[in-house]
Amino acid sequence: MEFDFDTPIGLRNTHCQKWDNLSVLADTGAPGTPEDTIPMWVADMDFAAPPPVLTALRAEAARGYCGYFGIPEPVAEAVAGWMTRTHGWALDPDHVRFTVGVIGGLKIALEAVTQPGDGVIVFPPVYHAFYRVLDALDREVVESPLILQDGRHQMDLDALEASLTGRERAVIFCSPHNPGGRIWQPHEIQALAAFCARHDLTLIADEIHMDLTFPGETFHPTASTAPDCLERLIVLSAASKGFNLAGGETGFAVIPDKAMRERYDLATPRAGAGLNRFGMVMTKAAFSDGDTWSAAVRAYLADNFALWRERVGALPGVHVVEMSSTYLTWIDFRGTGMTHGEIRKRIADGARIASSPGTQFGTGGECHNRFNIAMPRPLLIEAITRMEAAFADLQ
Repeated sequence: MEFDFDTPIGLRNTHCQKWDNLSVLADTGAPGTPEDTIPMWVADMDFAAPPPVLTALRAEAARGYCGYFGIPEPVAEAVAGWMTRTHGWALDPDHVRFTVGVIGGLKIALEAVTQPGDGVIVFPPVYHAFYRVLDALDREVVESPLILQDGRHQMDLDALEASLTGRERAVIFCSPHNPGGRIWQPHEIQALAAFCARHDLTLIADEIHMDLTFPGETFHPTASTAPDCLERLIVLSAASKGFNLAGGETGFAVIPDKAMRERYDLATPRAGAGLNRFGMVMTKAAFSDGDTWSAAVRAYLADNFALWRERVGALPGVHVVEMSSTYLTWIDFRGTGMTHGEIRKRIADGARIASSPGTQFGTGGECHNRFNIAMPRPLLIEAITRMEAAFADLQ
C-alpha cells in the first residue's frame, strides 16, 4: 500500500499548535512570522494519521456517544500484541496502566516513588518537559550530562556515580533519546539498570519514540533488555509519536512488578484525570492495524534525515548529530564561532524557521537547536534551502 507523505494536508488555521501558535516563540522574529515561517519545533508530524485509525475514529464518532471511557483491557491487549510482534517484548496486558499522555504518567510515577526534595537524575540535553514536571513536583533535578563520542551521545555513569549525594531516588531514562534520536544499545541499558540496582533507584524509562526507529535499526525495550531490573522499572510510552496521535492525549505505563504497580495505583487518583475516549480508540487501532503505515512513515523519515544531514551537515562549522530514530534532529552550531543568540537570529530571521533552542534541553544545549523533520519532503527541501542561504557566508 502506498501512502502519500509528500502532499501537505493544510494545517494552518486548524488549531494546530505547531502551525498556529508561533506567536508564543519570542525569537521567531519579523517580518516572516507567522505566515512565512516553517514550523520545525513542536514534536508531531505534518502527516495524516494512519487510515485504520481514521476509520476507527469515524466509526466511534458515528455512534454518537462521547461519554466516559471504560473497560481498557482490549486496548491493553493491543499494546501487548504490538510490543510482542514489533519489539519482541512479551509483556502482560495486566501490567498496563493508561495515562493522560506520557507526561501524565511521569507525574504519577514520580509521586509513587519519590517525595518532595528527592533527587531525580536526568541525562541532558534531554526533553525539556522533564524539567517542568520535576519543578512542579518540587523534586531536585540531578543532571548527568551526556558526552559526545564518535558523533553520538553517551552516558557517563562513572562521573554520575562519583557525584551522588544519597538524595537521589529515581532516574528518568529517555529511550530513544530526545533530542538526537539515540538508540541505546543493550550493554548501555544493562549498565544503567545495574547502576540503579546498586544505588536503589527507580528506573523510569520514557520510550515514547520507540516506534520511530529507522529501517535497519533495532529498538531495545528496557524491560526485555534488562530483565533483572523489573522490580524497580516503570516504562512509559504511547502511540502518539509513532502514529501521530498526540491530540488524543493518551499514553500508558507498563509496570512489571506487583509491588510497584500497587504504589503506582495508589498515586493515580491524585492525578484527577480519566481516559480520553477517542484517544483510547485511536491507540487500539494504531497498535492493532498500523503496521504497514508505520513501516512506510519510518522509511520516509529516514530518507528525510539523510537529505537533511547531507545538506545542512555540509554547512561550515555545523554538525548534524547522527540519529537512528525519531524525527527530531539535534544540530551543533558551535563550530561556527557564533553565539547562541546569533545562531537563533539566523534561523528565525534569516531562514524563517521556528526551531527549538538547545537551551531548553538543559546542560549541553548552548549553541544547539532541535529541528523537527517530519514534514512533506518538498517543504523540507525549502527549509534546507533557507538554512543554506541563511548561513551562506560561513567559511
